[in-house]
Amino acid sequence: MRRLAVLFVLLPVLAMGACVESSKTSTPLSPSIAGPIPGVNITAPTTIQPTIGAKVPNDQQPLTLVVGNASTSGVRPLTYVFEVAADAGFSTVLFSRQSIPPGAGGQTSLRLPDALATDRSYFWRARAEDGANTGPYSAAIAFNVYTPVLFQAPGPIAPISNVTVDSLRPRFSFANAQRNGPATVVSYLVELADSDSFANKVSVTVPEQAGTQTNVDPTQNLPAGAQLFWHVRAFDSSNTGPWSAVQVFKTPAPPAGGGGGGGGGGGGGWEACGSLVNDPASLVACVHATIHPTDEFSGFEVTKRVAWLLRGGGAGLLIKNGGENIVPWRGFSFSAGRICYPDGHIWKVLSDVGPGGANGPSWSDNGFVDRSLYVPAIDPNLP
Repeated sequence: MRRLAVLFVLLPVLAMGACVESSKTSTPLSPSIAGPIPGVNITAPTTIQPTIGAKVPNDQQPLTLVVGNASTSGVRPLTYVFEVAADAGFSTVLFSRQSIPPGAGGQTSLRLPDALATDRSYFWRARAEDGANTGPYSAAIAFNVYTPVLFQAPGPIAPISNVTVDSLRPRFSFANAQRNGPATVVSYLVELADSDSFANKVSVTVPEQAGTQTNVDPTQNLPAGAQLFWHVRAFDSSNTGPWSAVQVFKTPAPPAGGGGGGGGGGGGGWEACGSLVNDPASLVACVHATIHPTDEFSGFEVTKRVAWLLRGGGAGLLIKNGGENIVPWRGFSFSAGRICYPDGHIWKVLSDVGPGGANGPSWSDNGFVDRSLYVPAIDPNLP
């Protein structure tokens, strides 16, 4: 009789257990549901950051992983799983985090708790799940963490301190830039200008030389009697360092007598105009004032004198022959043309200076240098 009483007591309990088991399969939003639920499809999230092949500077860690949210045909809310591995097959998982709730705006992000080791390659992926069904992983994304190169400024050695160099092609020397991090091929950008604003400048790029110092030898003469400014900085394929301090120096003055050649008035003192070679208007006015100041047809001689002042830079004079009687070193029958340099630069000093009316169509050079050096830059239609 007692056994029968116990049996009647257990029957309701067993019946309640059967009801609980039935609720796991009939209520999709139940937290304890047994899955997967048939017919539910979850898409893979879209990887956003870091992108394929991204290079992440070590100083921008810990890294943040970002995906575009997945979609589901089911009613259960999604959470996300993020993984970072050392290989594309994820046999060596370095980091894994589950149950990340979806973010707002259609994206979900996860900031890693710690920095990854630098100068290594990694792979990451993500997937969505709802507790009953699991979506596919996104494609594995490779990225790199690297140590950025930090260049210091090179140290100018020569010419510096407003020294007057003894050549129109002085050697530029500077101490190689110190750096932190694994630099690739290091080069230097050297800029030279006629003022410390570097508004009017020329530049050259040179590879770093072995040892602690790099030297640069100009391939063309610098202007004579000029004060010049220069600075330098280092760079590689991904990084650029700061400029060095601006340095200043002077080039030697042009030889006395302006290189000689010809009579017709000389006009003592014109050599002093060489200090104005970087100011065309003042230079022409200075030279003109010391040669035939009362001769209205002195343009050719002025221009020739200017060219002689600049001859240290390889300048040649281009003139137009009017076809009349030519009086050397006088302006008759000539239009003063351009001063031309081997690098193709043309400096207009004076134009159409002469008696007028008889200027011929042809330009010719009154040489100082081989015409072939600068003829490519000469426009035959110059006035």
